[in-house]
Amino acid sequence: MDIISFLKSQFICHLLICYIFIVSGLIINFIQLFTLVLWPINKQLFRKINCRLAYCISSQMVMLLEWWSGTDCTLYTDPESYHKYGKENAIVILNHNYEIDFLCGWNFCERFGVLGSSKVLAKKELSYVPIIGWMWYFLEIVFCKRKWEEDRKTVMQSLLNLWDYPEKFWFLIHCEGTRFTEQKHQISMQVAEAKGLPKLKYHLLPRTKGFAVTVQSLRNVVSAVYDSTLNFRNNENPTLLGVLNGKKYHADLYVRRIPLEEVPEDEQECSKWLHKLYQEKDAFQEEYYRTGAYPATPIVPPRRPWTLLNWLFWALLLLYPLFQLLINMVSSGSSLTLASFAFVIIVASVGVRWMIGVTEINKGSTYGNNDNKQKQM
Repeated sequence: MDIISFLKSQFICHLLICYIFIVSGLIINFIQLFTLVLWPINKQLFRKINCRLAYCISSQMVMLLEWWSGTDCTLYTDPESYHKYGKENAIVILNHNYEIDFLCGWNFCERFGVLGSSKVLAKKELSYVPIIGWMWYFLEIVFCKRKWEEDRKTVMQSLLNLWDYPEKFWFLIHCEGTRFTEQKHQISMQVAEAKGLPKLKYHLLPRTKGFAVTVQSLRNVVSAVYDSTLNFRNNENPTLLGVLNGKKYHADLYVRRIPLEEVPEDEQECSKWLHKLYQEKDAFQEEYYRTGAYPATPIVPPRRPWTLLNWLFWALLLLYPLFQLLINMVSSGSSLTLASFAFVIIVASVGVRWMIGVTEINKGSTYGNNDNKQKQM
């Protein structure tokens, strides 16, 4: 196959994958809208249905990582803790260094059956984004404006609403607040020096107030904190576009289970505890770069078939009418019809590239760039 044919085949695959994701996602969002009538009648049924509907969307992203790109995900953890994953509510602390670290976090959730009910702390703007953002709205995801004076009450109330949640859930949080870049790291370490805090080599200074409120609000609801540190072998720099192209990566995820009773209740003590945790995470990163492994037992949790089966279901449902439409359009020979179809393809391509661009590090949030002017959360 020559280069042009290869690029064309990749382009067609991208379009078909994105067509299935976008159309199925909008259909699911539409169904979610109708589930709102259940909220005043049976809130728990509303939640259970939306967990399943959300899974239909998020599992398509995980399918790309697990089955399409074939990325290997090795879990380093204590075997005794391993048997508790997926059987308890937990707060999952993730490092934020890669474009697909959120996807690896979802993969971790999927391997233990909590992907559909997983929660995150997300910026408010994402709630307006079709498909993922709207899905999160119906999942009662905690949204914030990144202005702590305004966010504190909202975040706390949103978390308290999860006290009677009917499904096991993991609350995923990036305590660094934004993705790691050298510029942000330099600014963050200036803040650390000004506040007399230990400097970090591989992480940004954690934002402690959001974490402290999360622990306070979910105490007696979650059983543990899962301290998770992600790395990729051979200095791989994974991207969402690479996953979409079917490129295989090799991820190593180190997870420590810390009983919630070990996390202090007092906000200041909790802040000190989190800073100490990030010093430990830095040491684990140092060891990984030196030895290529984490200090725990490597385990590869088995892939579950549901992500692939879900994607195949939507592919069979949506591709047939698409191909039928294409045949009818070509048969009609109408220049206007063909031009309209070409326009839709161009718009879809631009839209997909925009969604991928949102995840790129060099186009990431500027949140944190003004840390030398603002207080740490």
